[in-house]
Amino acid sequence: MKSEITIQATELIYQLKQVVETLTDEQYSYKIPVLSGASVGQHTRHIIEFYLELEKGYHSGTVSYDARQRDEKIETQREFAIEKLLMIAGAIVKPDKYLVLTAGYSISEQVSIQVLTNYQRELMYNIEHTIHHMALLKIGAEALSIARLPENFGVASSTIKYRKACAQ
Repeated sequence: MKSEITIQATELIYQLKQVVETLTDEQYSYKIPVLSGASVGQHTRHIIEFYLELEKGYHSGTVSYDARQRDEKIETQREFAIEKLLMIAGAIVKPDKYLVLTAGYSISEQVSIQVLTNYQRELMYNIEHTIHHMALLKIGAEALSIARLPENFGVASSTIKYRKACAQ
């Protein structure tokens, strides 16, 4: 059953897909100085891999974004990234269930923590994570004039609502 959370996540995935489709391969993989040398492709890969880890964790019961598989093909091949985005959009709607989130916050030690979470909560996290990276992509794309992105690309729904309220 679709929820407001799954609808929002799917809409963001399709927004990102539409932007990736408008770029050339060169623009997609260009290292953008204002983004510390990261490319649109690298940010897109990062977003995709978090959703893929959540999908994997849904089936195993444990989500570990730190241990996600990294696939450079996603950051260099737009068509492959688009396929992954479509796959994610088609798989987002699932019944909620409890999961365990494993994370390591120490760079000097192999210590990890585990907390109880659930699919809907992790999907909400992925929405916020996606918006954050889309905002960075907008900064990079506009700094280089490589793409004119939609006005609300990379803007949280709460910010959009606030801006509308202030404009009245």
